Amino acid sequence: MDRSGGTRRRVGHRVSRTSRGTKIFSAIIIACSLLLAAVLGLHRFIPNRWYNLGSLIETFLPWFGLLILPLLILAAVRRRPVAIAATLVPAIVWFSDFAGLIPDKEIGDGDFRIVAHNVNAENLDTEATAATLVEAEPDLIALVELTAEQQESWGVALAEQYPYSAVFGTVGLWSNQPIAASNEVDLNLGWARAFRAEVEIDGEPVAVYVAHLLSVRVNSEGFTSAQRNDTANLLGEAIAAEDLERVVLAGDLNGTVQDRSLAPITYQLESAQAAAGKGFGFTWPADRPLARIDQVLYRGLEATASGVLDSTASDHRPVSADFRF
Repeated sequence: MDRSGGTRRRVGHRVSRTSRGTKIFSAIIIACSLLLAAVLGLHRFIPNRWYNLGSLIETFLPWFGLLILPLLILAAVRRRPVAIAATLVPAIVWFSDFAGLIPDKEIGDGDFRIVAHNVNAENLDTEATAATLVEAEPDLIALVELTAEQQESWGVALAEQYPYSAVFGTVGLWSNQPIAASNEVDLNLGWARAFRAEVEIDGEPVAVYVAHLLSVRVNSEGFTSAQRNDTANLLGEAIAAEDLERVVLAGDLNGTVQDRSLAPITYQLESAQAAAGKGFGFTWPADRPLARIDQVLYRGLEATASGVLDSTASDHRPVSADFRF
């Protein structure tokens, strides 16, 4: 009896320990799921004062959805209904934020097309890069990170099909429609990285801004973006003062539309990719894109299509967008 009773007590002890471990495991899954949901849904409340953590998370925010699947699998293996239900919370938040980007939202032909590309200062293959862009049959080609040597090469490559152009510093625009006026947008850098051009598209004036905001860095200091943020503020002020109703901004903003630091711009303009594209439209790095930092934003127009072109010799992929008056 004592031996039997002792065995029962030891078995009961093992069952109790197993049950306690399962509950702890489930609690961890629930806590991780709710934390993930909070990051996805409340990311704008994550402070930037610690290594610019909020902006860093927002730059790669869509990828946080990949954490949902392992949590769901672990909860399902343990057969814990409450844990399974908890993993659905971040899934719902993710889908509410990003599911709308997945389907193709192209709605037909537009009145004009713009292609934007960071050509990379080290890109020596102007001819092949230009062929990729021209193949998309754009009316406007916005280029950034141009060296002086590249500007001459691009002028030769595009002159026949795009006789109108404006170049300021390291950014330029080539057009098959007349450019009525152009002027630098001062980003307080000492050299030009942004400008405004008034383009007469079939007689309709459109303010086209071409910009290359300063780069950000991820290092021991975190996500260093103060200078990029300053240039975003100045560009946002210029766009806010724009008199024309129709506005297009194209170029490398070194940030995603989710990054709160680009709010001075993104609060005024819509994303062509979000409105008329398919998928996330990641552009950088070109070989395995993780983020969309090359943008075409607009207001006063209707976006009818948006996409990412084939890779060139640059470390960025080109983007295109179609618009209707």
